[in-house]
Amino acid sequence: MAVTQQTARKILGTLDTLYPDVETQLKHGNPFELLIATLLSAQCTDRQVNETTPALFARYPSPRALADAPLEEIERLIRKTGFFHIKARRVKDCARALLESHGGEVPRNLEALAALPGVGRKTANVVLGAVWDIPGIVVDTHVKRIAKRLGFTVYADPVKVEKDLMAALPKEAWNRFSLQLIYLGRSVCAARKPKCPECAMNMLCAFSTEEKAAAAAGRKAG
Repeated sequence: MAVTQQTARKILGTLDTLYPDVETQLKHGNPFELLIATLLSAQCTDRQVNETTPALFARYPSPRALADAPLEEIERLIRKTGFFHIKARRVKDCARALLESHGGEVPRNLEALAALPGVGRKTANVVLGAVWDIPGIVVDTHVKRIAKRLGFTVYADPVKVEKDLMAALPKEAWNRFSLQLIYLGRSVCAARKPKCPECAMNMLCAFSTEEKAAAAAGRKAG
């Protein structure tokens, strides 16, 4: 891991200044709704999910209702989130598993949540952090990309990225750090054209330093 403890503290401090108040953008009224909304958010924007879930939860407000719902009707209601055939089966199976294994309640530990159909560690950490403030690192595409650019990890595998970040950061910062990187990724640190000159992380970022060195070498060669 290339990031020193001192640099990690500076990165956290900068992120806290940029994004002092962060929370999931997925609208929900209870743990079950957040769990289903997070499943629907795969390869989809939060805005599209938020436009979809009110009708879904009005029709099927509980694990029992969703588990018993006709698959075709779920597909119709979630169509705008994309990949609706797969997602409809996933949320229906998840609701059924909640009933069969957890009495219809969303479990409050990572292992049990991650074992639900379609859930995994990322979704589990979203729910645990947002609902119960249980520390965890959510590794989505933004977090994976920016963590590598900042020098926290060399890996692409989400579990390895999660472990590297957990080792580098204090536990009390895990939840907000994930959200802060998501905010940064959406506004500044894009995948294809990151706005490095505009970024407050510029002087702390290994990727930005390499970009500047490459540009300087190009100018010298020219």
